Amino acid sequence: MAEQLGESRAALSSRLNRLRAAVLGANDGVVSTAGIVTGVAGATGSRSALLAAGVAGLSAGAMSMAAGEYVSVSTQRDTERAALAKERRELAEDPEGELDELTDYYRGSGLADELARDVAVALTERDALAAHAQTELGIDPEALTNPWEAALASAAAFTLGALVPLLAVLLPPESWRLSVTVVAVVAALSLSGWAGARMGGAGPARAVGRNVAGGLLAMAVTYSGGVLLDHFTG
Repeated sequence: MAEQLGESRAALSSRLNRLRAAVLGANDGVVSTAGIVTGVAGATGSRSALLAAGVAGLSAGAMSMAAGEYVSVSTQRDTERAALAKERRELAEDPEGELDELTDYYRGSGLADELARDVAVALTERDALAAHAQTELGIDPEALTNPWEAALASAAAFTLGALVPLLAVLLPPESWRLSVTVVAVVAALSLSGWAGARMGGAGPARAVGRNVAGGLLAMAVTYSGGVLLDHFTG
């Protein structure tokens, strides 16, 4: 029971972390690509220029997110492996001390002394490393973080987010591009802000407001820069 509870907590935490990373990646894709395409739209009405800039921004951003996530998760995986190696050494060098430590953990969780000892003994006999890793470290030795999975998920999330402003600026007629892009970006950022707030257990209104304000500010700054560039170079 205790081991299953530990596995459930670890699995839930892992899923929530992946969802948060996906929401953040999509949010970055929306904001950064919206900034690029609105900046270019301020300087030129060329659809090919918008497409080139948007695709370049999408590609660079997705690769950057993937590389960053790969490095980050690889570091986390190395840390988890080091912690597991340390736990293995401690179990080999002082099994009784580790059993006492596990007993103390369950005693501290509210179990009676005898029951805490019985649970610790049973879990140790089944899989001592897993028992200690899950209770002390919050790590499932059979489900370590995967850097490649994280990198691909991050790149995919960024790409999906980036497609919103890219398609919004390319598909409408030139006179509608900016307004359609702003509406699409506000809608996407509202959704990502709401999702992030829900996963974090916070109120959505403030999170959505921050998200939308940040996106609008980014577009305003880059669009103004594009207009100024066109003015001085045109």
